[in-house]
Amino acid sequence: QDYIGKDLVWRVKLPVEEAMTKEEREKKARLKLAEMKQIEEELYAGGVRYIAGIDEVGRGPLAGPVVAAAVILPADFDVIGVDDSKKLSEKKREELYALITEHAVCYSVGVIDNVIIDKVNILEATKLAMKQAVEKLGTTPEYILIDALTLKDVAIPQRGIVKGDSLSVSIAAASIVAKVTRDRMMDAYHLQYPHYCFDQNKGYGTKAHYEGIDCHGTCELHRRSFLKNHYEKL
Repeated sequence: QDYIGKDLVWRVKLPVEEAMTKEEREKKARLKLAEMKQIEEELYAGGVRYIAGIDEVGRGPLAGPVVAAAVILPADFDVIGVDDSKKLSEKKREELYALITEHAVCYSVGVIDNVIIDKVNILEATKLAMKQAVEKLGTTPEYILIDALTLKDVAIPQRGIVKGDSLSVSIAAASIVAKVTRDRMMDAYHLQYPHYCFDQNKGYGTKAHYEGIDCHGTCELHRRSFLKNHYEKL
């Protein structure tokens, strides 16, 4: 937009999304979806029918479980907006969660609690959650796409993709299902343990969370292996 003063013309740049029409935004979103389906399309072309995307959430928090989701989408999946859950607002994640779970061939979640995390370490707990999610699927996948990791003890052809939740629609869908599932769990835990503000921080180490620990000690959801460097009494 141009603004003309007495002797001056200056231009104000609007954000790209704001300057685009509704049709242009939808076209851009459909192009993004097509890009994120390329890995799956190659597998479909090779005769694979059921592809499970797998992702996790909750590796970094001080409290609560690590949650993994496995999602098998139909080949004609056409819900626009699916992306890495970290890039989406809570409202958008909730909207997409409903659409993904409605249209998916099947989906499941794996949950590994803080006790096991402390026992085996967070990486191994993440793999356990992913394996659990795969095993709970109603349809056995013929191929697995995983964000960054591979599961050596799962006898299904698979591929670990760095930043997979931004490159594969199946992994992105799993990231949304895992995120919404865990967030809802932490919101429920907040009612039981209100001192730590789990509804706001989801177990991550915010100032309010640390203050809650200082005042009230830890609760049964806390990962002691994550807190031992901060609290010698643990």
